Amino acid sequence: MSQYQFKEDFLWGASAAAFQIEGAWDEDGKGESIWDRYCHHPGNVANGDKGDVACDHYHRYREDIALMKELGIQVQRLSISWPRIFPRGVGEINQKGLAFYQNVIDCMLENGIQPFVVLYHWDLPQKLQDTGGWANRETASLFAEYAGRVFEALGNRVRYWATILEPQVIAYNGNWMGNMAPGIRDFSTALQVSHNLLRGHGMAVKRFREMGMTGEIGIINYFPTAYPATEAEEDRRATVRHDGVWTRWFLDPVFKGCYPEDMWQWHKEKGVVLPEICPGDMEVISQKIDFLGINYYYSDFVKAGTDIWPTMASLAKPPVEQFTQMGWPVYPNGFYDALMRVQRDYGIKMIVTENGGAFHDVVNWKGEVDDDARVSYLHDHLIQLHRAIQDGAEVRGYLVWSIMDNFEWAFGYEKRFGIVYIDYLTQKRIVKKSGRWYSEVIRSGGVKEELW
Repeated sequence: MSQYQFKEDFLWGASAAAFQIEGAWDEDGKGESIWDRYCHHPGNVANGDKGDVACDHYHRYREDIALMKELGIQVQRLSISWPRIFPRGVGEINQKGLAFYQNVIDCMLENGIQPFVVLYHWDLPQKLQDTGGWANRETASLFAEYAGRVFEALGNRVRYWATILEPQVIAYNGNWMGNMAPGIRDFSTALQVSHNLLRGHGMAVKRFREMGMTGEIGIINYFPTAYPATEAEEDRRATVRHDGVWTRWFLDPVFKGCYPEDMWQWHKEKGVVLPEICPGDMEVISQKIDFLGINYYYSDFVKAGTDIWPTMASLAKPPVEQFTQMGWPVYPNGFYDALMRVQRDYGIKMIVTENGGAFHDVVNWKGEVDDDARVSYLHDHLIQLHRAIQDGAEVRGYLVWSIMDNFEWAFGYEKRFGIVYIDYLTQKRIVKKSGRWYSEVIRSGGVKEELW
């Protein structure tokens, strides 16, 4: 049976995020985040779920890191909760909050696991939202200050850093569609948020360089590949716009120092209030980074329409047979195309920082979770990753989403992505079949062509 073998220095790991697993939402001096506020407002999250306890990782991190070691995880991506360290977003450091992350990182290193730190995974201090949030230019400066304090505190124990995770989701879902915190519905606000997020990213990278930090720093982007639903010209143009809004708007400034001209003009013609760009902004945003983080789950099939303003592009029924529990189409070829597109258009080293699927996982009578659908999903995507690397994509590592089931934002706890099952009533951890399978992938450094 043939094997798709990866290089010996290829990085294998998993990812998680502070708000999704930590719990302890108001312990040890932590301040309120926009997601705390959003969850505590009835009707925002499925089943009225909250992130107050989540996976209780705040108290169980040693147990969780022991599981990571057992599975052979080489790199674990975590995020820092800004309001856990700075309850008001600025001012004095909350030493207990900082000590938590110092202890987590020390524990990872003691267990032979490299920490990969994300500075911002959506949980803005509510006190900063009260003064405009990311729509306020000053928030980018405050983020850079926060980043500098984290760099100083965690020092050279961290090799991999990311500034902002999925700025598209923060800007659009949080400020255009309103189905994530802070729940604003205004496209012009979303564009201003996007600009300040990218400014904050660039300012943090600049601070990283000025402080002489070792290691590597980048940004992480959500990356669905967009395809026209039909061969019709109007669908092709709609696909270009959809890609322009969700992908090029966030990558061109970082790598080319400008927003895509076609989208700037399109928004202007539609009457959108465009972002305020001050002298020096684009130079800050386009600071040189070491890698681009790629989060891939599915691809979009796009058609022209009038139902979504201002893009005038909407999603068509995907031509696939399999869907995850999220309703997302399973399309591994899109993963290959995404990686090749980044290599072609931006020429940057990549790390796959999220890839995975939510499925209906149940504990059987033996106390096990046989999540064959997830195993199949990961297997097929890893083959496409190998294919992309063989064809020239410079991908350094792969981090599965997620190390454990967790609070899945507006979906609460009903969607499970983990390779470790969490019983939220007892906080018991159960390694799923996918976890054992992935552990063998790490051990062998590759995947077999035939799954079963």
